Amino acid sequence: MSALYDEIGVDYADLRKPDDRIARRIDAALGPARTVLNVGAGAGSYEPTDRDVTALEPSAEMIAQRPSGAAPVVQGAAESLPFADDSFDAVMAVLTIHHWADQAKGLAEMRRVARQRVVLLTFDPAHRGIWLLDYVPALAELDAAQMPPLDFYREHLGRDVVIETLAVPRDCTDGFLYAYWARPQAYLDPRLRKGSSSFWKLSGLDEGFARLEADLASGAWREKYGRLLERPDYDAGYRLVIAPAG
Repeated sequence: MSALYDEIGVDYADLRKPDDRIARRIDAALGPARTVLNVGAGAGSYEPTDRDVTALEPSAEMIAQRPSGAAPVVQGAAESLPFADDSFDAVMAVLTIHHWADQAKGLAEMRRVARQRVVLLTFDPAHRGIWLLDYVPALAELDAAQMPPLDFYREHLGRDVVIETLAVPRDCTDGFLYAYWARPQAYLDPRLRKGSSSFWKLSGLDEGFARLEADLASGAWREKYGRLLERPDYDAGYRLVIAPAG
């Protein structure tokens, strides 16, 4: 992950601005925790400001983009957290598990250092109701290859795991992969696509984006998907995973 984000990290903070509505859901999932470790913290998105937060991030480029006043950061990997057992009330990880070399070990490490709970924002690779896949079907294959299925969290975090749907607001300020579900023209902007690691990992996407551009111009996209534009938010496959520690 570190090498990829050393390249992607340029402009990352500008493209991935935390959405307040998503932040509130993550904050609620952390419960009463006072001390929090943020694993794969990046530039600091969704770190609570009213708790004692420590960040862990492998990429030097991402660390350099953390704003002044952000939580203290340690450079390191999820699979080998440099902290003692039960060091934090809660451990969080936001849209990062697909970059881990050993996902099971990373989850075990999160459980090891958490006293109360583990919270992840992730994506369900079984969710296929996303119109973008009609234009870029390779995304579905990539999601299946890199995102753990939901049962993986139950296997490695315990059967008491709670998994909640996190609907994406139509005007989401964050630029993660499926955030622009109601703004299809955004996917035609190469700069906005830079905010998602998936587009860095795939090649040969020009034909799909050309079809999207043509369908937007002809009205075909609106005819097929325009009903979505009436929704305030949408289940694009993102899930909150909340597990008691231990």
